[in-house]
Amino acid sequence: MAESPVTHLLTKLAQFVGNEVRHLTGCHEEALLVRGELERVRAFLRVANSLEENDEEVKVWVKQLRNTAYDMEDALDEFSLLLRHDHGGGFTGLMSRMSCCIKNLKARYRVTSEMQSISSRVKSICDGHQRLHHKFSRAQQEQSSTSTDNTWHDHQGNALLLDKTDVVGIEKPKEELVGRLLEGARRREVISVVGIGGLGKTTLVKQLYEDPAVKKHFAVYAWITLSRSSKIEELLKDMLDQIMRVIRKPLPPVANTMNSYWLKMIIKDLLQRRRYLIVLDDAWNISKWDAVKHALPNNSHGSRVIITTRNADLASATCKEFNGLVKTMEPLDPEQSWKLLCQKTFRGNSCPSHLEEICKYILRKCEGLPLAIVAISGVLAMKDKWRIDQWDVVRCSLRARIDGNNRLRNLKRVLSLSFSDLPYYLKSCFLHLSVFPEGHLIERRRLIRLWVAEGFVERKVGKTLEEVAEDYFSELLNRSLLQVAETTSDGRVKSCCIHETQRKIITSKLRDQSFVTIAKEQTDMWPDKVRRLSLHNSLQTAQQNRSLSHLRSLYMFGVDRRFIDIVLGCDIKLLNVLELQATPLSRFPVQVVDWYYLRYLSFRHTKVKTIPTSIGRLQNLETLDLKHTNVRRLPVEILKLQKLQHLLVYRYENISYSYYKYGFKALMEIGALQSLQKLCYIEADNERNDIIMRELGKLTQLSRLGILKLRKEDGRALCSSVAQLTNLRAMSVASVEDNEILDLQHLTSPPQLLQRIYLKGRLEMLPNWLATLNSLVKLHLRWSRLKDDPLESLESLPNLEHLELLQVYEAETICFISKGFKKLRILVLDNFDELRSMKVEEGAMPYLEKLTIQRCKLLEKLPSGIEYLTKLKVLEFFDMPDELVKKFVRDEQDKDYQKVAHIPEVYYGYWRDGGWDIQSIASAAEDAVSPCQGSCSNPRR
Repeated sequence: MAESPVTHLLTKLAQFVGNEVRHLTGCHEEALLVRGELERVRAFLRVANSLEENDEEVKVWVKQLRNTAYDMEDALDEFSLLLRHDHGGGFTGLMSRMSCCIKNLKARYRVTSEMQSISSRVKSICDGHQRLHHKFSRAQQEQSSTSTDNTWHDHQGNALLLDKTDVVGIEKPKEELVGRLLEGARRREVISVVGIGGLGKTTLVKQLYEDPAVKKHFAVYAWITLSRSSKIEELLKDMLDQIMRVIRKPLPPVANTMNSYWLKMIIKDLLQRRRYLIVLDDAWNISKWDAVKHALPNNSHGSRVIITTRNADLASATCKEFNGLVKTMEPLDPEQSWKLLCQKTFRGNSCPSHLEEICKYILRKCEGLPLAIVAISGVLAMKDKWRIDQWDVVRCSLRARIDGNNRLRNLKRVLSLSFSDLPYYLKSCFLHLSVFPEGHLIERRRLIRLWVAEGFVERKVGKTLEEVAEDYFSELLNRSLLQVAETTSDGRVKSCCIHETQRKIITSKLRDQSFVTIAKEQTDMWPDKVRRLSLHNSLQTAQQNRSLSHLRSLYMFGVDRRFIDIVLGCDIKLLNVLELQATPLSRFPVQVVDWYYLRYLSFRHTKVKTIPTSIGRLQNLETLDLKHTNVRRLPVEILKLQKLQHLLVYRYENISYSYYKYGFKALMEIGALQSLQKLCYIEADNERNDIIMRELGKLTQLSRLGILKLRKEDGRALCSSVAQLTNLRAMSVASVEDNEILDLQHLTSPPQLLQRIYLKGRLEMLPNWLATLNSLVKLHLRWSRLKDDPLESLESLPNLEHLELLQVYEAETICFISKGFKKLRILVLDNFDELRSMKVEEGAMPYLEKLTIQRCKLLEKLPSGIEYLTKLKVLEFFDMPDELVKKFVRDEQDKDYQKVAHIPEVYYGYWRDGGWDIQSIASAAEDAVSPCQGSCSNPRR
């Protein structure tokens, strides 16, 4: 774990020697000496990375080297700040410069002295390397004999299959529990799934929760993670938010200020008339259950509560109190364990005969724990199956680590081995996950940007740092050290999480690595030098006097405004990362602009309104995240930030069917920010839009671009610029009004990497270039009002998976022809005013999984040929004529009902009183719960 700090330091030393060391008399020689020593020893750091887990002497050596690298980086950065001090002009500036010269002489002397001291430390540490040379040499030989190429990216496409392949051995308990959910008593019941960590409790319950029959049966459902650190108010707000999303009503604005009592009252009232399913995952103690249970009414509608827990007493107590069942999870039997190992290690193929003995030995050590099997499979999948010596290294490592019979202890040791097997560049990324609180869903894009800002990502020829970080993310997924929590409609990972037992492994490593300080409780002890700090609570005065002068990264979760001011008021001038997302912040902290080395700054989901002109002093800023703030304008000084890569300034409101976006007023010389990769969203309502549109063509690094309020006359200039953005992957363009024409026909050479396009506004005709985009995966067209059928141009797009059309084409009939839309999975047709009939030919849309038809007032019959859509899982009719629904909900023998009988989830609904009234077709047909007026649609949709 010392290689990353040393590599980072060597880069800074090179810059320092080339640019600033001339200001330090007598220091040039020391800097060159340190640089030479570090370059010489860096070759052995990757070897030390694998040895330090089990060799105390190597661990001490690595720790000394890491801390010395940190100290030298601090010394270099502090001196660089002195040289950049702005004294101003005139007599005052002259006096300031004279005073500063005297101070600088002292500072230079101090830095020189520090450099000499550090140089001496480095030399001493490198001498220690000579003493350890025999260990490194032997380890190098072993690594060279067992090393493989980075073949992990061959498995990248399998990352999203994790959830589907980790369900071995739960078929029988799932069947049992589904019956309990659907056919049990009409009183409210609690089902407690209990067992030690790693047995698959959450995996089992997730399969129940996502089961189509279960979704049809319950009107309302929510999934809540009860971690030990969660506040009751936060849990209740999360539950209320999920319930409101299910019934499609907006969350009351006052909910954010309510105490737990009123939140429970609102939840109880919402659930009282509905059959509900609430999952409480990872419950630790009875007090957390006591705080939540009074919000869950016994409404005699057959409602269910599922709890997953490691606490057998909690499981027993809840079921006795509320009636129900305790389901104890058991380890997998040998046959199931073998099946899971083969699925995960050999991608579903059988185990080669020459590896069977080794694999069976490894399985015995896993003792039937699915998490252990998945984790060790992630290690084995990276090995060459024709190199038995590589597999034997894993077996020997397990033999050395596991010597007891305690399942939980053995699980932790297996997971520790999966961490030890990580290449050095992934260990920092994995440990970094600890900055997020327990149960926190981690957004993928946010994580990628943070890894880059933290300096964990190495440059590779032909790739941006973000693309390399995406590779790191995929590797952690394929090693089963990350779990997919949410995906987008086109299959990309939206957010992830980690298993609680894996979090414990990370926490144990943090103490050894001095990587990050997690402060959750008043009693948590901080080290003398804190480089990364994650605050999960508002702590009192105990730690407030501790120096934070070495701090490089600061994260805050659940921290109140007063405590934010206290921490930001500390001396943290070397800060690189400031993450204040979702904190109660109402203004931009003025001291932030003095932190020259800041690379990542996030105020997302805060109430910040204005950005000061002094923002231009943050010359190293790469990410400025102001999403979901009240910022509408940026100062022109933002154009000084030549390293800025991600500029996110927008918010949106969900009103009825639509998202209304608000961006920021476009800056006239936006093309000056030539490092930008993501720019969302600029409002192009400027008198000189032609200039702004041409300026966009200078942003050749852009991968995502969002434009609002575009006028017809600016379309030609925009097309000219977009043609130059060859790296563009996603583009969103909205006209100034729904009737304003988007003139986008002039794009003769569209970026061929475009995957996602969102166009909102009138189109005189469908742009010809759309049909040439072989990489296009997702397309939204809104208010296009085309005269010609757009389906003829779009049906041949080879990779289109998601298509949404809102008032796109005025026609009485639309037809999806055979062999058209070969990969389409999601189709939404909205507000087709003249549409009377829809036809699906056999062979059309063979992989369609979800079809939504809404606000097509003249459509009074089901799409002809809907029975050909054999992969269809969800069918929705929203704000449609009553006659369309009544035809096939009355009688299961009705021919229209038979056409949709193969579809697991069929819903209809109406927008009433500011919210959705949605019913399941099945529920309406069987008249399961007469007063139920909730939604059975997926809350994560």
